[in-house]
Amino acid sequence: MFSSKEYLEKKTGPYGIGRCSYLQSLVTEYQDGDSEDGKKQILANLANFAYDPINYEYFRKLNILDLFLDALEENDDKLVEFAIGGLCNACLDKQNKDVILKNSGIQVVIKCLSSPNEETVLSAITTLMFLVTTQSKPEITCLPVVECMLRFAEAQNKRLSNLANVFLQDYCSKEQVQAAQEIHQQLISQNALQQQSKDYPP
Repeated sequence: MFSSKEYLEKKTGPYGIGRCSYLQSLVTEYQDGDSEDGKKQILANLANFAYDPINYEYFRKLNILDLFLDALEENDDKLVEFAIGGLCNACLDKQNKDVILKNSGIQVVIKCLSSPNEETVLSAITTLMFLVTTQSKPEITCLPVVECMLRFAEAQNKRLSNLANVFLQDYCSKEQVQAAQEIHQQLISQNALQQQSKDYPP
């Protein structure tokens, strides 16, 4: 359930730690901490706070969206999963979306599509859809991304295939899909030839 500022003030009281101070303490602990498990727990907590729009003003003030974007470059799959989850939760808000787009967020989110972590990929696809604007759409629906969605659409995983199909149907033109299908078929043919050469060496 979302909280109002009045509710939070009533809950914390005049001498309570306050939501902004608490989030600041989490950010500081994340940046200064040495424990990988501790960082994962903190990032997971911050991602959960991203569900509630009452926190978005604090997120921007404390640069938590930038923290999420930086964490997408980490080598730890769980850190990336929590970071993209946080962005996915927060990016429907227009101001948050602007922050992500202005900080070159699209390209680091696109990189998440190649993650072996299913939750990361699902969050990345959803985030890309939420980040679509008139200006950002060409970058989000570039040929490599559309071809990637075609592959996901054929996946046995129903969550993945359904989400990829929504992306293709709602955000891509027929011309984009057709061009990606041609590339997709070429890649399939190349892979088949490579496999054939392995099976029947000269």
